[in-house]
Amino acid sequence: MNITVIKIGGNVVDDANARTEFYAQLSAIRSAVILVHGGGKVATELSSKLGIPTTMIDGRRVTDAETLRVVTMVYAGLINKQLVAELQSHGINALGITGADGNILRAHKRTHAQHDYGFVGDIDSVNTELLSQLVQANLLPVIAPLTHDGSGQLLNTNADTIAAQVASALAQTFTVDVIYCFEKRGVLRNVEDESTLIPSLTLTEYSALKANGVVAQGMIPKLDNAFDAIARGVHSVRITKYTHLDGGTLLHKGESA
Repeated sequence: MNITVIKIGGNVVDDANARTEFYAQLSAIRSAVILVHGGGKVATELSSKLGIPTTMIDGRRVTDAETLRVVTMVYAGLINKQLVAELQSHGINALGITGADGNILRAHKRTHAQHDYGFVGDIDSVNTELLSQLVQANLLPVIAPLTHDGSGQLLNTNADTIAAQVASALAQTFTVDVIYCFEKRGVLRNVEDESTLIPSLTLTEYSALKANGVVAQGMIPKLDNAFDAIARGVHSVRITKYTHLDGGTLLHKGESA
């Protein structure tokens, strides 16, 4: 069985026209699909309206108790169910879940020497048995970026990481491909110039680009997750624009991965 794990970023989630174009691409995929979505700007906007400050460290949201309430409402509620309803309208039988549902994603609260990220989770286990049952039942799981610790605590968890961890766990049994889908053509040498697309990338090449500052900021954790997934048995990882799911940048091990 082939499974494609697709992660869509906030700029796609926030744009109704982009979502429509993405669904057309999604309908053409012949393998089973698991969709992981990010949070978009809605949580930040709602936090601002409620007077709750947003704090980011290295592109990751610091999640205090009040922020956790907001992201749970937005990610697991509004965004997740909006995506599910729209997928149904395109003839795709989707099921919206979080990591707590069916014990899909068990995590622990992150500890860090320098920073307190609050209620942010790092994944410990993936319930591959239930996920495989869902896709074999011709359902498309839509996973919101929330996990749980097994003791009743929800945790905010990076969607890129969820996609990589889910794919890596399923790759022990199935042939799994990952697509990180966002608003850019792929990995670019110059983020302001779409013509500088890097069509393929090895771990060695990525390390050099990172050391030289060509790849920076939010792309680094995305690529770190991607190459980790490849090292753990994922068949392929592609980083691409939502309008071209078979294009973009294809990541592969290379000789020294």
